[in-house]
Amino acid sequence: MAAALERLPVILGGATAATCARFLDSSVPIHGAIATVDGHAFSLAHWIYHRSTWTTDDYWDLQDLLVVDDARGSGLGRALIEHVTADAMRQGAPRVYRPTHESNQNAIYLYDRVAERSRFVQYRKLLS
Repeated sequence: MAAALERLPVILGGATAATCARFLDSSVPIHGAIATVDGHAFSLAHWIYHRSTWTTDDYWDLQDLLVVDDARGSGLGRALIEHVTADAMRQGAPRVYRPTHESNQNAIYLYDRVAERSRFVQYRKLLS
């Protein structure tokens, strides 16, 4: 598995290549999991943990949750959310959060069933 991950940055390039390289760097708090059925990958999740100024513990940010179209509704996405949540609980994290675009109705349908919707609105200022 590690050998395959080491080749990915050369094949993929850009941010995806950087993400793959981070998976191989034990000093970077980025993690990933793949859900498989009969040896075939159908879903994946990436998450990071980071400090917070509001608690003494780290937060878990579920950055990516992807499920192939044919596997949507199968429970794989929910299973990966549960996997990330269990990891956070083992580490004593007070929260896992997952931002998603307001137009992503499939994701919102799932997230409304496994978590509470935050009342925060996010603002961004692009710097480059």
